[in-house]
Amino acid sequence: MSTFRLRATSAAIAAICFAGAATAQSVADVCPAPLRMADTGIEGMGDLTEAFGPFAETFEELTGVELALYSLSNRTAAGTALQFDEVEFVFAGPSEFVLFQQLAEMDILFSIVRPHYGSSFVVKADSDIQTLADLKGKRVALKDVGSTSGHIFPMMLMADAGLDPERDAEIIMAGDARIQVLINGDVDAMGGGNKDWDAVRSQDPDTEYRLLAQTDTLPGDPVVMRATLPQDCRDALRATLAEHADELWDSLTVTDRNADKFIERDAYMSFETDPAIYDVVRMAYDVAGIALDD
Repeated sequence: MSTFRLRATSAAIAAICFAGAATAQSVADVCPAPLRMADTGIEGMGDLTEAFGPFAETFEELTGVELALYSLSNRTAAGTALQFDEVEFVFAGPSEFVLFQQLAEMDILFSIVRPHYGSSFVVKADSDIQTLADLKGKRVALKDVGSTSGHIFPMMLMADAGLDPERDAEIIMAGDARIQVLINGDVDAMGGGNKDWDAVRSQDPDTEYRLLAQTDTLPGDPVVMRATLPQDCRDALRATLAEHADELWDSLTVTDRNADKFIERDAYMSFETDPAIYDVVRMAYDVAGIALDD
């Protein structure tokens, strides 16, 4: 059974109806072919096909337009490709979307909303660190440079607590080792995604840990769409794909890579994502003192 849950407001439903309950034929009439899609987190056509092959097949079945997978090396290359109409879509993260917006006007086809997606700081229960301000002079593990939940928002939380993250604490970009270095006592605290809070306790059940701080839910992962696509094409795509959202979700999450990334309790696909919700990401960069193109 699909874990997908479509949430639509009456306004969104009305918009879909206004678009004429677009059929596969109407999409093919108003959109260029093929449509091309890249992913900011995958390099190489082999891995890209493995992750998105079923999704591309279902996309074509639903719209009548081929979805050609397009390999790019990094998020900078993806932004440039959108800017210069080399691709139509990029599966991205919140940080990439606000970066792309600096280059050109962007739209969103849909986003994957994960209600439990956010950032947390974790310490051992017997730590003398009681607030984020107590991280001054401490060693703190974060995830990867540019990670929305594992770097940008943890830095913002520290800045909001009155710290200069770059000067007041020793930041260790620990990547996949972030949980283990906390368990080993190599750092005093770890900042990462909310799932890391569960992972720490699962991997070290004999030790008690304490949640030091946590953000609200962060904006979901968007499929960024270049705004230079004709408006009737963008409208027809949203209407057609929203009508068959269950099928699209199943084809997206059937692969191991995407199942691990997207399937979680209450995750859902939204075709009514307002780009303005990503302003909080831009604010987080500003507060943390990090340039968007870092």
